[in-house]
Amino acid sequence: MKIALAQINTTVGDFEGNVDLLKKAYQEGVESGVELVVAPELAVTGYPPRDLLLKSGFIEGNLVALGQLAQVVGEAGLIVGHVGRNESQTGRPATNAVSLIQEGKVVATRTKSLLPTYDVFDEDRYFEPATDNSPVEFNGRQLGLTICEDVWNDDAFWKDRRYEANPVDGLVEQGAEIIINVSASPWSLGKERMRHKLLASLAANINRSVVYCNTVGGNDELVFDGGSLVLGGAGEMLGSGGHFTEELMVVDLASQAGSLPVQPTDMELLHDALVIGVRDYLGKCGFKGAVIGLSGGIDSAVTAAIAVKALGAENVRGISMPSEYSSAGSLDDSKALADTLGIQYDVISIQDGFEIMKGSLEPIFKGRSEDVTEENMQARLRGLIMMAASNKFGSLVLTTGNKSELAVGYCTLYGDMCGGLAVISDVPKTMVYELAKWVNREGEVIPRATIQKPPSAELRSDQKDEDSLPPYEVLDEILERYVVGCESIDQIVEAGFDGETVRRIVRLIDLNEYKRRQAAPGLKVTSKAFGVGRRIPVAQRYKG
Repeated sequence: MKIALAQINTTVGDFEGNVDLLKKAYQEGVESGVELVVAPELAVTGYPPRDLLLKSGFIEGNLVALGQLAQVVGEAGLIVGHVGRNESQTGRPATNAVSLIQEGKVVATRTKSLLPTYDVFDEDRYFEPATDNSPVEFNGRQLGLTICEDVWNDDAFWKDRRYEANPVDGLVEQGAEIIINVSASPWSLGKERMRHKLLASLAANINRSVVYCNTVGGNDELVFDGGSLVLGGAGEMLGSGGHFTEELMVVDLASQAGSLPVQPTDMELLHDALVIGVRDYLGKCGFKGAVIGLSGGIDSAVTAAIAVKALGAENVRGISMPSEYSSAGSLDDSKALADTLGIQYDVISIQDGFEIMKGSLEPIFKGRSEDVTEENMQARLRGLIMMAASNKFGSLVLTTGNKSELAVGYCTLYGDMCGGLAVISDVPKTMVYELAKWVNREGEVIPRATIQKPPSAELRSDQKDEDSLPPYEVLDEILERYVVGCESIDQIVEAGFDGETVRRIVRLIDLNEYKRRQAAPGLKVTSKAFGVGRRIPVAQRYKG
């Protein structure tokens, strides 16, 4: 059977726009001579719709859109994800559904069985799960229709399974000849390799072809890479979709296994994930341009380079805001970066404003020496300038803080945290350096001096990050173990880290949850990001 996988970039709640994408993909598939076109999970609504599912009319609106889509479907079938209605008297009103459409009619509908409720997923809040599933007949073949998580519970692959049921086994037992999985699987570093191993193992275990169609694009914090796959009954690769790009992949299930395409590196994938995340966040929110504070440091440089790739140089403005503590080198590096990227570049000193604010506060601060208060005042004056530029030019402020800084609170509320999107907030500092080197792989985009100089907030004389923090190599490993691995203080110390350092860093991570609650949304690119997937109380006293 010749099939097409429609790896499309949908927008949450844009029924009309999403249906237009689906119609176009379907027509291209028909012109390619396929029997069947497969589209992603919740392609009609976009994923994840979250509490839009609780709005009156949302379910019905998406079903009307599904009916409009069906009108263009002829002899070639279309399998598409959408929100279904739970017809039962009990349970949640919606289902996560997939339908087979042919000759203008919805021939069959199946419902997602396994509803992920962990990390960024909250599907059990909205959807009623399927109690059973059976194959669907299509042109003389029995198709097993599954949705995303339904294929993530193969007992031959997972040592510890999250669910008792395995929907795929049930479909195979009932005679399913091909397993089709429509998916909206967010990307994180290494996720594409995990999926391939999982699906190859599943296909070989059940001795059936597995067709996996994933969505692509950014929706809020989540970034979807596509990377759709078609695997033969021995787990061999029959076809694979590109990463972070829309495409229609045509595959004949009767074809022989092809050679594996050259796989992109982690840094290439990370870069492309951040680019599409920025492009889609701004585009889907109605912004055309971005404004970035350029400090001469590596974080703002990487953020600016990503923004230019995402939006075009003509839509990015960089602003340097020096004070008496800013080095000449930082201004030179910012200017060099802006020139290389070809972006609008402005310099607005905060020194006069800083002196005025200190004078205004002198009566109540009299007799007290300068401390972090004055450092934060500088950051907040910069935040004021950035937000003013945002308001005046209608551009979104992109914050430049990395995951390491956000973890320990090495950032200022209403200062450098001001903005609408935190581009690298899930990228640890050590990885920012790797990303910068990848950006410079074919020539110097980010000034060499920016990469080589010791990182500094430049809020006091001769300040260096390591005055307040351990080396980033140490900090990032503690962060990985405590935040991602959920290891205890004792476990981290037993792994060879200094006890006093571990306790201090863990305390900073815990104390600064209140800051992260007020941070701009950040693009999730690792297995555990700060934000919707990590829910730690602010007022709590657990130590461990």
